Amino acid sequence: MKPSVLNFWLASCLVLSTSPAGRELPVRDDVDRAIRASGADVAVAFRTLDGRDELFIQPDAQFHAASTMKVPVMIELFRQARARALSLDDQVPVVNEFHSIVDGSTYKLDVADDSDAEVYKRAGKTMAYRELCEAMITVSSNLAANLLIEHLGPKNIQRTTDALGAGGMHLLRGVEDGKAFQKGLNNTTSARALLTLMEKIALGQAVDEAASAEMVAVLKRQTFNDRIPAGLPSGTVVAHKTGEITRIQHDAAIVYAPRPFVLVVLIRGLDDPKKGSALAADIARIVYAACAELSAPLSMSSALEVPPADRRF
Repeated sequence: MKPSVLNFWLASCLVLSTSPAGRELPVRDDVDRAIRASGADVAVAFRTLDGRDELFIQPDAQFHAASTMKVPVMIELFRQARARALSLDDQVPVVNEFHSIVDGSTYKLDVADDSDAEVYKRAGKTMAYRELCEAMITVSSNLAANLLIEHLGPKNIQRTTDALGAGGMHLLRGVEDGKAFQKGLNNTTSARALLTLMEKIALGQAVDEAASAEMVAVLKRQTFNDRIPAGLPSGTVVAHKTGEITRIQHDAAIVYAPRPFVLVVLIRGLDDPKKGSALAADIARIVYAACAELSAPLSMSSALEVPPADRRF
């Protein structure tokens, strides 16, 4: 796609996304039924990137963010790279020692509680910011996330998140800060806040077009795909970030359907994570089918060609 055409389409989406609310996707009853049958507490935020159709269920309820908080960490990393405060290829010492936000005391992560062990194997060596970002998003490495959060600064991450209009995302600290947890100082988010961040990335407005394109490429390499992607037709391209802790299963996705959309599903209260994953997939299946049914021939799929992801800085 020619840059001029892409820029026109992005500008059109910006106008639509800041205009009055679109029509509600006519599947509220179906989604509510699936939620009630599960027994979970669920928030849903859905909007097509053309701004025409949307669905919000408990969009501003606060949930433990789990690993979805890694999305604003990634955005802040690219923002600081664009501001030349760092280079994505700068090397960072890999250490497993972090500071509690309560009193500055140190704590360590347990590899047994992490979803990835590879970063721990690099302890005493270095990794590039780019490598840490890849591990943080695609395999949800907590060690990589904590290293980035300490170097970028939680307050900087929050400031950028607020500036993007996602004030419902509250990032206070890294993972496994036990003293903070005991005091109830947790990272939290709303479905609306995550939808806002994912929309900004999808529309090339998170930092800038080139940075957004590279973030989309990282999100597409997500390896945990049993939630939103599992409810979509085979071959559907999805850029997303999951989050999971005890009784929490989340997913926030840009779905490159014939009419691209963002879908966020936040789930809490289920002991069996497989049931949470199945519920997220069911909700994705419902909204995808409804969106496809309502779609006019918009040629949207060809319009949403993300700029090449090899523009690095």
